[in-house]
Amino acid sequence: MTISLRQIRYFVATAELGQISQAAVDLSISQSAVTTAIKELERTVGVGLFLRTPHGMDLTPAGRQFLSHAYEILKKVDEAVHLNAVSSEIEGTLTVAATYTVIGYFLPLHIERLRRLFPKLDIQLFELNRESIEEGLLSNRYDMSVLLTSNILNPALVTEKVLSSTRRLWLPAQHPLLQAETVGLKEIAEEPYIMLTVDEAAHSALKYWSTTPYQPRVILRTSSVEAVRSLVANGQGVAILSDMVHRPWSLEGRRIETVNISDAVPAMDVGLAWRRNMELSPPMLAFRSYFQQAFHLPER
Repeated sequence: MTISLRQIRYFVATAELGQISQAAVDLSISQSAVTTAIKELERTVGVGLFLRTPHGMDLTPAGRQFLSHAYEILKKVDEAVHLNAVSSEIEGTLTVAATYTVIGYFLPLHIERLRRLFPKLDIQLFELNRESIEEGLLSNRYDMSVLLTSNILNPALVTEKVLSSTRRLWLPAQHPLLQAETVGLKEIAEEPYIMLTVDEAAHSALKYWSTTPYQPRVILRTSSVEAVRSLVANGQGVAILSDMVHRPWSLEGRRIETVNISDAVPAMDVGLAWRRNMELSPPMLAFRSYFQQAFHLPER
């Protein structure tokens, strides 16, 4: 039996969203179609890719490894389909500002692909905080930015979301909450909490906590994602962070598990931003078009 692109896409959607029901909604298909595709895929590869739990679908170690391959397959297919979508003859300089999280956990692969697609385009990267990026876009210091668009409120800027990264609870291996039927902010509030502060993460977290009667029991605030990863893996606390920055192992080689949260916790949106009412240059159009194609977004 062969593996189909349909099975791979259904698998990726379920892995990213953590629930078959949400994947079905996102794909505009029935839940049974997703379930069947995943079962067929597991039979073909000969291993279980998900653990079926009361709170959703959690990737097994084999599932996480397969997810990495699935992303590569979909990217290669997308590259093949869009070989001539944008001329590789685009040339000039493009100044791009990005925030810490984006430049560390999202952009590197895409910049490498962009430089292969457009060898004559000089992409100059700058790492800045959101406020500096907004000021730089409005003063024409930077052409475009890639950042957490959910943090942008300035009406003088246009934003275009390319990715929504689900936020989940990070836990060390063997944590009791891994066995719970459901985990909400009430249960999380009873645990020691590691609060990430970089890229306004603390502000974003407190916005959704403030809509509930509960508050996190913060024992440490840190700007380091790796510090959060190591502290959680070593059983010092829990955290709520997005899938984009999740890695299953800490620097010490200890496991970090993720659990879906039953309460409404907004996803972390990543996208592009530029100054409103400006005419996009050919390099800017090529940059934008690349992300539209890479993430299957409708052209606007």
